[in-house]
Amino acid sequence: MTKTQKVPPAVGDKLATSSVTDSSSVLLPTQVFKPSEHAGMTSIPRDKKGRFIKRSTALQQDRPQFITIDNESVPVEELAKLWRLNKVLSTRDLNFVSDAVKRRIREQELMPYQAELVQMQKYLIDNKLKMIVLFEGRDAAGKGGTIRAITRHMNQRHYRVVALGKPTERELTQWYYQKFTSHFPSAGEIVLFDRSWYTRAMVERVFGFCTQKEYKNFMLGVTNFEKDIIRQDVVLIKLYFSVTKEVQSQRFDRRKSDPLRQWKLSRVDMQAQDRWNDFTQVKYDMLKQTSIPISPWHILRSDNKHLARLNTMKLILNQIPYKKLNEELDFITNPEIVISGARELELLEAERLKLGLAPHQVIV
Repeated sequence: MTKTQKVPPAVGDKLATSSVTDSSSVLLPTQVFKPSEHAGMTSIPRDKKGRFIKRSTALQQDRPQFITIDNESVPVEELAKLWRLNKVLSTRDLNFVSDAVKRRIREQELMPYQAELVQMQKYLIDNKLKMIVLFEGRDAAGKGGTIRAITRHMNQRHYRVVALGKPTERELTQWYYQKFTSHFPSAGEIVLFDRSWYTRAMVERVFGFCTQKEYKNFMLGVTNFEKDIIRQDVVLIKLYFSVTKEVQSQRFDRRKSDPLRQWKLSRVDMQAQDRWNDFTQVKYDMLKQTSIPISPWHILRSDNKHLARLNTMKLILNQIPYKKLNEELDFITNPEIVISGARELELLEAERLKLGLAPHQVIV
């Protein structure tokens, strides 16, 4: 056996950093050439007894057990399970899971306000008060979905949803408001109208389902009719859901292809896009004549359905002086989602001036 030649440290360092490729011709002492001190090499970890730790075990010990995401500690093992799940599921399944998670998050955000609505309903019952909420707006603006979200956890014996269809021959000969007043609330009850007497000012006017005389009589008398309702200690809330033309078109396309939503499409709905400007005109006229201080309109921007539902709940809750369950909840409505009727009129007037239109002309 060849005896190991002793080399001074300075020489050893020089040799260690040289570009020698055949290491068999040079034999260095272990105390000079340490793996941990050589560039590009890592030391092999040892346990408390000085024994070398297997690389896989070492990596597992060095790996963090938790990762902070949005100021919350998330177990690494849970993230690993999600990663494995991501590899197994197809794109269609992943989209389904993603949609389900988003839906659950939205539902959880609404739940505290739905609990407040139940508390508000109890206040109405205890004090024998009555409430009417009108849901108006363009087709596919999200009125029905908002009503379902509002009433989901309410006491069914103390609220009713009224969605009237085409008037019968008998109803056509009656006082116009008669078919609506028959559904008015009794003490401790809430009635939500999915379209109301304002159908005359909107759909009936656009499609000629009423005469010009009938329309004028309605517009002349509707505010006095509502004043009478309010004098009978009824809380009246008027909501108009506003959606953009592009979003309305997307929702119509979905209804056409989805068998669960096809029932929502009607002959009137199919013409909503073609008659867009006409509906804008009647909206302007309606707001200008019927949004009064005692009975104002509230406009809901509903391109985002979830935000529209959330802010509608806040808006309704703010109308009643009940004792809140959670004072720390944010009851302030988003000014980009909820707009007063007066403010909406200002925006419409500004658009008319910008386009050089007279008040009687349609906004393009």
